[in-house]
Amino acid sequence: MPDMKLPTRAEDYSEWYNQLVLRAELADYAPVRGCMIVRPYGWALWENITAALDQRFKATGHVNAAFPLLIPRSFIDKEKSHVAGFSPELAVVTHGGGEELEEPLVIRPTSETIIGHAYAKWIQSYRDLPVLINQWNSVVRWELRTKLFLRTLEFFWQEGHTAHATAEEAEFETRQMLDIYTDFAVREAAIPVIPGRKSASERFAGADQTYSIEAMMGDGKALQSGTSHNLGQNFAKAFEIRYLDKGGVLQHSWTTSWGLSTRFVGAIIMVHGDDQGLIMPPRLAPYQLVIVPIYKTDEEKATVMTNARKLRVELADAGIRVKMDEREGMSPGFKFNDWEMRGLPLRLELGPKDVAKASVVLARRDRPGKEGKSFVPQQGIAGAVKRMLEEIQKALYDRALAFREAHTAEPADYAGFKTAVETGFALAWWCGSESCEERIKQETKATMRCIPLDQSLGADGSAQANRSGKCIYCDDPAKEKGIFARAY
Repeated sequence: MPDMKLPTRAEDYSEWYNQLVLRAELADYAPVRGCMIVRPYGWALWENITAALDQRFKATGHVNAAFPLLIPRSFIDKEKSHVAGFSPELAVVTHGGGEELEEPLVIRPTSETIIGHAYAKWIQSYRDLPVLINQWNSVVRWELRTKLFLRTLEFFWQEGHTAHATAEEAEFETRQMLDIYTDFAVREAAIPVIPGRKSASERFAGADQTYSIEAMMGDGKALQSGTSHNLGQNFAKAFEIRYLDKGGVLQHSWTTSWGLSTRFVGAIIMVHGDDQGLIMPPRLAPYQLVIVPIYKTDEEKATVMTNARKLRVELADAGIRVKMDEREGMSPGFKFNDWEMRGLPLRLELGPKDVAKASVVLARRDRPGKEGKSFVPQQGIAGAVKRMLEEIQKALYDRALAFREAHTAEPADYAGFKTAVETGFALAWWCGSESCEERIKQETKATMRCIPLDQSLGADGSAQANRSGKCIYCDDPAKEKGIFARAY
């Protein structure tokens, strides 16, 4: 049997992450440098993420569609800031069918341009608005430094694209989708996030305004976990997305785009994982409970397996995602460690004595060892499991929030700021100057993650009354605080 011991996070956080992704069979490296193969266990987690988001999108009137993988190069060139932002990352097809193409084709890095082209044809009147479309797909960005899930050449995501009649409607849409991402992260993934506005230098290429949700990983670094962009009329003007308003006047539409990708899988790993491996939030876990039958003789096996299969049916009928571990030639201890590494929220142990007592042992992944074990009657087992899964979900969120608050400082001076960003977040006053932002980045490797929408909260989550201060870098007057951190 393979060695299942991982490096500790304190020893080598990056290697802990890399080995965990591979050993838990979430993903594997592809033959093309920087690409990944998402394995069934990892894809099941992504499917649960997509289902939770898709439900929210549809509840707010959005519909799904599919747009082409290949985009004419001339489309990318139409929006100047867009092409400037994405040119270094483009993968370009120059030959097809054995012949050189008349116009090179770009493998989509994002779909604003091809969708803008379609919207220009579909939208003629104010009656055609709003258009609220989302698509689930993969995109390609030629990244130089890659890491499984967090940054790969090709990654899976959803990208929403909407068109509206007014600037106010577009801004409402942009903020609504940010709220949806926040709700998803908190409720489904048990990840506390900070919703905020990006600085001008950190905006999406071609956007008037970019919002994001920022999460703290287990090493104190930040991960941008979802973004929502108000594109203003930039793409509408580039692609002539126009409509006749109620007064018969031709107007350009206002558009938005928003996305969340498989890098969120990386967030789940790094926010909740420990030195033993993954800890899956129950609402998104591919399996919520694994049954491990324990026996020594054929007679014991027959008795235990009959009881185990009955429990599996009862739990599955109650809507619980159950896995039965029937692997031969592996000890119960090996199976315990294996499923602990894979992060299943609950383990149900069932041996001959448990069958005789009509009980089971439930072991919580978030509480390793004896502390997390309890004896539970088989009668009413589904209800007990559901309650325990909800307790685990809440416990994971509370623990992640406590960790973030413990590693977020509100420094009084720049020296304290530099210390804070070595291990976590710094919530600091910022004058709004791009030069201060750039110097901070050069001197500390910390970037402006976002300007929190809730400016009243302090580093510990408590409400604060002061509405102005002095820039952490230049000491000039400042009216907003920003979250600064080193990031993935």
